[in-house]
Amino acid sequence: MTTPSGFDIVFRGATVIDGTGGPRRTADVAVRGDRVVAVGEVAPGDATRTVDARGLVLAPGFIDAHTHDDRAVLATPDMTPKVSQGVTSVIAGNCGVSLAPLAGREPVPPLNLLGSAEHWRFPTVGDYMARVRDEPPAVNVALLAGHSTLRVGAMDSLDRPATAAEIAVMVERLDDALAAGCIGLSTGLAYPPAIASPTSEVIRLAERVHAHGGIYTTHMRNEGTEIVASIEETLEVGRRAGVPVVISHHKCSGRPSWGKSVQTLAMIAEARRTQRVDLDVYPYTASSTVLIADWAKRAERVMVTWSEGRPDCAGRDLEEIRAEWGCSLEEACARLQPAGAIYHQMDEADLRRILAFDGAMVGSDGLPHDAFPHPRLWGTFPRVLGHYVREVGLMGLEEAVHRMSGRTAAVFGLADRGVLREGAFADLVLFDPDAIADRAEFRDPKQPAAGIQEVFVNGRSVWADGAPSGERPGRALRRAA
Repeated sequence: MTTPSGFDIVFRGATVIDGTGGPRRTADVAVRGDRVVAVGEVAPGDATRTVDARGLVLAPGFIDAHTHDDRAVLATPDMTPKVSQGVTSVIAGNCGVSLAPLAGREPVPPLNLLGSAEHWRFPTVGDYMARVRDEPPAVNVALLAGHSTLRVGAMDSLDRPATAAEIAVMVERLDDALAAGCIGLSTGLAYPPAIASPTSEVIRLAERVHAHGGIYTTHMRNEGTEIVASIEETLEVGRRAGVPVVISHHKCSGRPSWGKSVQTLAMIAEARRTQRVDLDVYPYTASSTVLIADWAKRAERVMVTWSEGRPDCAGRDLEEIRAEWGCSLEEACARLQPAGAIYHQMDEADLRRILAFDGAMVGSDGLPHDAFPHPRLWGTFPRVLGHYVREVGLMGLEEAVHRMSGRTAAVFGLADRGVLREGAFADLVLFDPDAIADRAEFRDPKQPAAGIQEVFVNGRSVWADGAPSGERPGRALRRAA
């Protein structure tokens, strides 16, 4: 039994799920400052606050493995879409798009998902990290350096491979980013700014990631009919550069590719015998990104999420808009540009297979600046716990929490995060396992989850009683050596 001695918070009788995947247990948990200092039986005594946690699960705060929150943590620092669902740390800078290092340039799609030219004002990652330090958000943030961001900053034309001189500029800026605290490199090889990049260009940059002990994440070149070749390319980059790889938002897009997860997951499982390969996944059969006509043609249904050309069209189906205008799909897309969209294009059987894959992590891939966002921005983590765990029985609660916390922290090298144990940071979520559920819907996406009682970041409450607390204890996170 531990005797209290100036504890800030003591949780009494919590069902502790510690993020390791191990069995739950009933325990008291004590917090002092930003750390958990006791897990077990804590004697009555001196504590600033006592929380009756009987009947509730106390778990490590969820780590969102895949976000585009680079600007959101600065522009909307209460981070309500994330803390309301139990997220305490975010991995930003995904899909080749990071808000730094780049300044004074008009962002091309998909960089415009993070904002217009006025928002791109961080010439170095050090500048970005200093801003996070000086104006902290409610959540912790780890940043990846985006390959497309590096290309835009180093090249005068993006529809070709980079020259040796341009690669040298990218390498220099990537080295600087990694030294300043970036945890690795991300690519978005399916997007126009990076489509022309040969594998050799990516490997050259990934070699620098290896030199700094970082990680490589990728929105692969193709997630549809050529997905097998894209996985082969991804594995080749990891092998030749000697870096751990994360396949971003793994999916099989488009009806002709449905069912291919059987083959792709077998490839990943085989590769894991000789190299480090992980993946993240969100629990929906629709994706969301910029509006691209060729992608819209392959989808079952498309919803517009934002449009600078026609902002009144946000939240409407593309087919409805096209019919109203009496034009082709291509013309409708052109008139809406620049714009974003939700693409309904995946199969539920593939989604469940990927979610259940050994070691899959959970990432929202939410787009916080969309006028009408995909519901994954607000609902990803409760949807896994409520629908896929409690209702479908796809996996146990302990395993699901592990995929949202301890496993993610281990993959991205976030020391003392993602686990509930003595000495770990007090990033915690208290939730009702019988009530937790996503409430965000495609037609009404900005809805907080049910069942989240309270959320703590570095020992301070950031979400309670259904509202943000106003506290902003988040920190910029580095990858552990």
